[in-house]
Amino acid sequence: MIQIIGTKKDRQTAKAIRFCKERSIAYQFVDLGQRSLSTGEWDAIFARYSPESVIDTTASAYKKGGYDFRIFDARTEVVEHPDLLSLPIIRSRSLVHIGYDEAILASWGGKR
Repeated sequence: MIQIIGTKKDRQTAKAIRFCKERSIAYQFVDLGQRSLSTGEWDAIFARYSPESVIDTTASAYKKGGYDFRIFDARTEVVEHPDLLSLPIIRSRSLVHIGYDEAILASWGGKR
């Protein structure tokens, strides 16, 4: 099963969910607006990607928070403020991918 982590308002997350629905790929949607990720989920993401690489520098939260001009610990800020993330985050077992990618969804979903 694929886990899609994102928000209901994010267009790329909606595209990933729609892709899975149209192809009958089993998925679980984790809405970051409803619940935060566990320590194990964060560890799985950070094992594959550095905290700096998962930050969306074009996000309004990034600009409003003044992150362009601040010195900050990326891991701490992303965990405390998930609105800084590049979305969606796609997980399947120990595999992690950042961003919408049809090829990843199809191959990890087991259906073409």
